[in-house]
Amino acid sequence: MPLLLPVLVLTVLAATGGASASPTQPPEPPAVDATKNYEDALIVWGLEQRERQVEPAPEGKVLEEVVVAAEEVVAPMDPYPSLLNIFHVRTRDQVVRQEVLLTPGQPYSAALVAESVRNLRKLGLFSVVRAVPVKGSAPDKVALLLVTKDLWSLRLNNEFSAVGSLLLYLRLQGTEQNFLGRGKKVAVDFILRLDTFSLGQSYTDQRVLGSRWSLTESAAVLINRDTGRAEGSRGSLSVSRPLYSLSTPWSLSTSVAWNVETARQFRGADIWQLPFPDGDPVPYVYNTREVAVGSTYTRSYGQRYKWNVGLGAGAYHYAYAPPVASNLSDAQTDWFRRNYLPRQEDAGYANISLNAFEARYDVLRNVDSYTLSEDFQLGHSVVAKLRYAPPVFPSAAHFAEGGLSLRYRVHWGDALTTASAAASIRRQFSGQEDTVQEGWTNRRWAAELVQVSPRVLGGRFVARGLLDVNIDDLFERVSLLGGSNGLRGAAVDAYSGKRLLLVNLEYRTAPLVVRTVHLGGVFFLDSGSAFNRRPMMVTTVGVGLRILFPQFNVFPFRIDFGYVLNGDRPPVGSRLSLSSGQVTEYRPGFLDSP
Repeated sequence: MPLLLPVLVLTVLAATGGASASPTQPPEPPAVDATKNYEDALIVWGLEQRERQVEPAPEGKVLEEVVVAAEEVVAPMDPYPSLLNIFHVRTRDQVVRQEVLLTPGQPYSAALVAESVRNLRKLGLFSVVRAVPVKGSAPDKVALLLVTKDLWSLRLNNEFSAVGSLLLYLRLQGTEQNFLGRGKKVAVDFILRLDTFSLGQSYTDQRVLGSRWSLTESAAVLINRDTGRAEGSRGSLSVSRPLYSLSTPWSLSTSVAWNVETARQFRGADIWQLPFPDGDPVPYVYNTREVAVGSTYTRSYGQRYKWNVGLGAGAYHYAYAPPVASNLSDAQTDWFRRNYLPRQEDAGYANISLNAFEARYDVLRNVDSYTLSEDFQLGHSVVAKLRYAPPVFPSAAHFAEGGLSLRYRVHWGDALTTASAAASIRRQFSGQEDTVQEGWTNRRWAAELVQVSPRVLGGRFVARGLLDVNIDDLFERVSLLGGSNGLRGAAVDAYSGKRLLLVNLEYRTAPLVVRTVHLGGVFFLDSGSAFNRRPMMVTTVGVGLRILFPQFNVFPFRIDFGYVLNGDRPPVGSRLSLSSGQVTEYRPGFLDSP
């Protein structure tokens, strides 16, 4: 989300009067109460702006036209000066219309309209997209009114994590995410970590030359903060034709990516010193060289119950080694490789995948965001993957592996229940390397349960339980817990292990709306453990603040202050954590793609 400083400056400008609207601007919309429902206020504005009336029974009538009512980023209801609209090119109506899966002359279908709205929200260009059927020129005709409001596109996006005075991670992205109003994204990237900063750029075109093809590319150079010298780079290129609707029969994607860096694992502000049993500690630092290419063709079947079957092939080279500067002995190097270094591996592979889900969706509000619409797929979702890597060249690994993830979501009343589980395993065969050990490995499984309550005093209780278990992990993944990543109030990354158990319970209040700025409170209890054998649960309690600026982002900024009940208590300043999004977003991606 954008930095608070620009937002506060804009608020001050608004308080001092800002700038008056140009006489050439469209007439101001009628005064509506955006504090009750931000999106409904925009619908009222859109209907009056286009002088339309709602059609109560549109289904099956002939679609006559698609009308777009696009509100400025800064509207009269917003607490910022309208002068800012000069610096934002509003999304062109054609960009909105090309995502509509209905064309004039076809029968109106509420299902296709809802899918079109979901596609528009996924573009990341809008804070609000609402579709309203309106009366046509005759009783048997109907028009579709799309009411949109852009997100501020010329912006300084950020992601960050800080605990007390320690800034763990900061990403600043100068972005024009809607270049010339055409939905193209260009960006320059700055990422600050404890050891490095990176400078890069990216470009995303979700509709190349108006087609259904998409292109994304990025590249960045990594610079050591101590020496000021470049020590790595990363980048990617992807070209794809996605499944842009439930009736799209096929998709194709091809990608290449690389990552060359020195990886340093920190605990707090210092590099993690690993406990070598026969001498000095070993710094958790290693050189990384990763290159991967792949291509997948997907065939899609069904309408209500979807079956997407993919066939693909690819290759990768993963290499990891302690740097010369660590000055490790042979014994330390061998111990480091066996216990902590990710596995070096070259492989060429073929894979098959299945994604089966129920195409049933609901729109909720005040779950992760506040008044803005959030789309949730209901019912079952299954992802299964199988991959076989033969020893196609001398250094190649030889293995077969599979993964399965399951999710089921139920919307009952105003409550939402989501249960997820995932598991994966690899069978390692004899290979060209003497160090390869045959047998079953990479056994991992995880489960998560999230319960969102009905509204209580306008707010919601949200409870989440998460368990992630790694066994015989060739890549030596370690979970860190403490601070903004799920155990708020504890020292940053205070606990570590290859397994994770985490419980979060929150009450998220209803927001107080101050001229479209949404302010809400949170009361929370966290309990968690990162462990190798048995969990030793640490429990914290605390309060937090959530701030949503719907002109700039769809998810809130969070500030939390926690207190440790039964573990080591850090200094008061280190109990404060700042981040973006909700704490339930901290979850292993393994649950969605094993």
